[in-house]
Amino acid sequence: MQTAKAVAAATVINLRDLGGVSLGRDRCFRSGAVLRSGQLSGFDAARDVAVTALGIRTVVDLRTADERMAAPDRLPSGARLFVADVLGDNPGVAPARLRALLGDPVAAEEMLGGGKAEELFAQTYRKLVLSPGAAAAYRALVETAADDRARPVLFHCTAGKDRTGWATSLLLLMVGASRDVVRAEFLAVNPVVRAAFQPYVQGFLDAGGDPEIAAAIIEVRPRYLSIALDAMDERWGGLDGYVRDGLRIPEPVVERLRSRLVVSAQPEPAVVGIRSTKAVIRGGSLG
Repeated sequence: MQTAKAVAAATVINLRDLGGVSLGRDRCFRSGAVLRSGQLSGFDAARDVAVTALGIRTVVDLRTADERMAAPDRLPSGARLFVADVLGDNPGVAPARLRALLGDPVAAEEMLGGGKAEELFAQTYRKLVLSPGAAAAYRALVETAADDRARPVLFHCTAGKDRTGWATSLLLLMVGASRDVVRAEFLAVNPVVRAAFQPYVQGFLDAGGDPEIAAAIIEVRPRYLSIALDAMDERWGGLDGYVRDGLRIPEPVVERLRSRLVVSAQPEPAVVGIRSTKAVIRGGSLG
């Protein structure tokens, strides 16, 4: 099952191009138009020439004001910044405090021990769907992605997994991806996120932190996405109702998004005698 393509980058974590994701019926997502990542606070244009070459026009930052202040984005040349704060009306929830939670095992145990970590993150996904502030932010992201003048668009949060994960799921669903494809892309970021957070996790564990708390914090899990999809189905009866009544995205914007980002899937030519290599992300600042 085709998921987004990892883009090798030395100073941007979890950078992925949605191009090539299967949309069924010999269709796929347009390459080079919409990308996702973690925060850009560590971006170094001199070390990441390939990122600059992507020609990003718009960076959509889904983080809270505190996160942006602590680790402001460094933009690729020629890109403009657009802030769409998903958690503006819930700034203290877990995805906005990843590093802080890993930095204090005692407080983490009090707040998140006994299985509460997974439950806290799961309920945060309900907020991503049901919160008016989140709806405004995701509407702005969709409208930006549908704007020919704004693309290529790169959107991100801190690690590029929770707020960004639901944003990716929404965009893919809107252009026709199946829930199985959406789920595969949602979970595909786990190896890179685990690697990026490893120093913080190791410090947390060395200080006596609970491994299950660490795992629930740094991973995305099938249940998280299921909670968001269930909230969408229960409140609005599915994607169409969510887009129309929850996000209040005008139909012309939806049509433009689909017409610009859905392309015919071309079969890749067979390549003989070339050894496959695996891209390695060497690091990046988590703020």
